[in-house]
Amino acid sequence: MAGWTTLVQPDILSMALSRDDVVIVDCRFSLLDPALGEQAWRQVHLPGAVYAHLERDLSDMTVLGQGRHPWPQAAIFQAKLVQWGVAPDTQVIAYDDGDGAFAARLWFLLRCLGHEKVAVLDGGWSRWVSLGLPTTSVQPAPMSVHRQQATFDEGRILDAQAVQTHLDDGGMLLDARAPERFRGEEEPLDRVAGHVPGAINRPYARNLGPDGRFKPPMQLAAEFRELLDGRDPEEVVCMCGSGVTACHNLLAMERAGMRGARLFAGSWSGWITDPTRPVATGA
Repeated sequence: MAGWTTLVQPDILSMALSRDDVVIVDCRFSLLDPALGEQAWRQVHLPGAVYAHLERDLSDMTVLGQGRHPWPQAAIFQAKLVQWGVAPDTQVIAYDDGDGAFAARLWFLLRCLGHEKVAVLDGGWSRWVSLGLPTTSVQPAPMSVHRQQATFDEGRILDAQAVQTHLDDGGMLLDARAPERFRGEEEPLDRVAGHVPGAINRPYARNLGPDGRFKPPMQLAAEFRELLDGRDPEEVVCMCGSGVTACHNLLAMERAGMRGARLFAGSWSGWITDPTRPVATGA
């Protein structure tokens, strides 16, 4: 099997629960209550699922000046993978209980590490439960696998200075935040409202249909082709508030067959750490 590399449907995953080459990672998280996701996992989760905490496992919160969820160090992140039993050829499935944004963060972390066989559960926890598929409160036993040390593909991860150079060179910057935050009309999380001058708003919620699942690949491809207006996907950098929901757009683009876009890791919360950087408001 070549493996799942973007999305997997719940009914398909349910038939693979007994495979020893599959590791399921629960990424449920709440920005308002960072302990809530792990508490939910301890109560009930997909069979065999380990837990990944956004701030403890998928970010390096000791780093200053690079946004609310700084990109983690490769060695520390790989130590987590070893604990979860993720070998280089493991099929990883990530899920959350929202719209897939937290799961997409893990997806892009692994993709930048060169791990191809990683996918997000389409519809997440909510759809899994609605279909009556199995759940458990049993926590998996700790695992350990061998991994050779690898590094992130730094070419796909930009800082603020690189983003400004990208814009100066005519590159496209897609902001995944809600329109109200992009326009600067409201800002519930960061101290400054607005957006990076030159950025274009593509709210990540537009990647989903009314049922909370990703739109079909052909529909996503049509929408992104119109947005890119002839640009190559490699000319696109995605951002959001802190480098999390931007990964949803990266996943949607790859699902649409448009691979190669990059991430502004610090995103808006990283941009505004320097008060001399320009801020735009409005559409």
